[in-house]
Amino acid sequence: MAGSSRILIVGATGYIGRHIAKASLALGHPTFLLVRESTASYNSDKVQLLESFKASGANIVHGSLENYESLVEAVKKVDVVISAIGGGSSHMQLLDSCMRPFLLQHNIIKAIKQVGTIKRFLPAEFGNDVDRVNAVEPAKSSYFAVKAEIRRAIEGQGIPYTYIFCNSFAGLFVANLGQRGLPVPPRDKVEILGNGHAKAVFMNEEDVGVVTIKAVDDERTLNKTLHFRPPPNTFSFNELVALWEKMIGKILQKVYIQKGQLLKLIAEAPFAEGLLLSLRYSFFVEGDQTKFKIGVEGVEACDLYPDVKYTTVEEYFHQYV
Repeated sequence: MAGSSRILIVGATGYIGRHIAKASLALGHPTFLLVRESTASYNSDKVQLLESFKASGANIVHGSLENYESLVEAVKKVDVVISAIGGGSSHMQLLDSCMRPFLLQHNIIKAIKQVGTIKRFLPAEFGNDVDRVNAVEPAKSSYFAVKAEIRRAIEGQGIPYTYIFCNSFAGLFVANLGQRGLPVPPRDKVEILGNGHAKAVFMNEEDVGVVTIKAVDDERTLNKTLHFRPPPNTFSFNELVALWEKMIGKILQKVYIQKGQLLKLIAEAPFAEGLLLSLRYSFFVEGDQTKFKIGVEGVEACDLYPDVKYTTVEEYFHQYV
């Protein structure tokens, strides 16, 4: 039942964490946010966000993933732990700084095991199923491998879990039609990776937050992978571009970066650029988000929560028309 579990959110001021925190509060859960004491001194936007959460009833717990004692004390207060941390594009300059937040989840696993009362852990997934990717370097042995390592650690310790796979965020790929550096979808030219035929899933971040919170007390998601595949949000990139063209009444010039050319660009790029491109290669060239069937280890969000009204890609585009 919504509201029964006390939830600790790590990374509540981050890209997806803020939507999870908002949903947790809206759905009536006692909500605890792990926050560094130094946050107030360097990020006014995050301070304002935390104040809004506090006004909605959130409990601020000072601590960090690096401070193990503070982490243990925070875990003792709750029933469910959600990790919404991430490297973020601004931290992808070096492998260590990019993957360190994900690796620090080992401390969460250790704390959960020590406390012994946590009934569910949701690690920092919220992307592709990393056990089902056709990855290339540098994503293969960094981003995807580290996330898989965390999964194996969770399972090895016998910690109850739910893995959330929402695939591509609309705010990162629909808002600019996948064109890095643009604040809005282009109206003249668009770059498409591969042949544009691979299917991907594009999810509104607020919807992901709501479903994530619905899953924490749902026995159907215990020790399962939860996938998002709403048909109105599943498009090839060619289809995505065609929908945008229809909505603006204009045909865009299309520049295709074919697979071989893209692999060469990835191999020759600096680490940060290569990592971002190799992630997009998995999503939009190999089609790793949709080309497998959800097995007995998984469930689909639309099947479990038909009451959720997902924001469609077309509805998302409307704000830019």
